[in-house]
Amino acid sequence: MADSLVKVPDVEIDSEGKFKYILVRVKVKGGTDHKDIVRGTKSAEYHKVHSSFLLPRLFGKCLPNHIFEKVNPALEALGVECSVLGGGKIEHNNTEKKLRVFGESTGYGKADHAVTVEKLKTVFKDYEITME
Repeated sequence: MADSLVKVPDVEIDSEGKFKYILVRVKVKGGTDHKDIVRGTKSAEYHKVHSSFLLPRLFGKCLPNHIFEKVNPALEALGVECSVLGGGKIEHNNTEKKLRVFGESTGYGKADHAVTVEKLKTVFKDYEITME
């Protein structure tokens, strides 16, 4: 796997609560090597920017409450391209060591929760992880 992909963590999610997430395909620019990653946070109001938010963005206002808009610039700086495969929600109970993956994104559609669960298992090895 290319060095730029190795530098990208497979999972970055909030440590507690219920929040939106996206499953992102990260690919080396101009290449075929890729991997899928999971990103989720309570601070994201939306999975992606809806068309009604495009006009303010064109005039230089940052919309940091959208998951992809937070993730994409940092990853592009590593020399990779990103595309969203879908989204949903994660409920993270840190005390009980449980993760629940469910739902879908109205903007991106439903992520393959089975792929998301496998990614989560690599980081949260001692958790009970379920999907709906």
